[in-house]
Amino acid sequence: MPELRVFRLLARIGLTCYAAVHLIVAWLAAQVALGDHERADKAGALQLVAAEGGAWLLWLVAGGTGVLALWQLSEALTGHRQASPRRRWVRRSVSGIEVVLYGLVAYSAAKTATGASGKAGSVVAAVLGWPWGAAAVIGAGVLVIGVAGWLAYRGARKKFLRDLDFGGASPTVRLSATRLGQVGWCAVGVLYATVGAMLVLAAVRYDPAKAGGLDPALKTLAVQPYGPALLLALALGIAVFGVFALLEARFRRL
Repeated sequence: MPELRVFRLLARIGLTCYAAVHLIVAWLAAQVALGDHERADKAGALQLVAAEGGAWLLWLVAGGTGVLALWQLSEALTGHRQASPRRRWVRRSVSGIEVVLYGLVAYSAAKTATGASGKAGSVVAAVLGWPWGAAAVIGAGVLVIGVAGWLAYRGARKKFLRDLDFGGASPTVRLSATRLGQVGWCAVGVLYATVGAMLVLAAVRYDPAKAGGLDPALKTLAVQPYGPALLLALALGIAVFGVFALLEARFRRL
């Protein structure tokens, strides 16, 4: 069906954009580790895309990852019917998490393309002003840490392989994708865990500036003992995830 072919093409374009964003985040994180003050969060990566290629590239990222988010939303609501009831619930939960991951990139790309700006720290400051706001921010941080743990578990246990179809691929490609996925998913888990920890810290210390996304989290990590070396290792892990995501764009089941 022509519609299905178009959807698959858009989804693979979206996965390629998702990979590219993480490769740029890895490069910016490495710059932070080396003392550069460039922003290292996804908005910073997307701003770099805008500077180098223009708004049309941002709209391509937004459209591609938006298609991925809508696809996973349909999977979360009605998909995975071939699985057993218990496994179906698990698979739909995984799709729900991917809705958030893809949706955040799509939203950030569209916001950057339109020239809108905003800081997570200002949002956290507003929430902290509410009754029970600190508890809400701590809850959000714990939730992010929980998702981070799931991402690392997904990598360590090679759960991501269920979403890939290596039909026709060589054993070398299969092994490479597996190893890249294991390292990459664990690195992304560490990345999100750092952001979650900074949210909790912002609430405990009532310091919204600590909760501005990946940028302050990575800069905080960089000034710790052995921080630059740890941050360079994390940047390498994120780059590995980006390379894995490029392979996923080719072998993802659609």
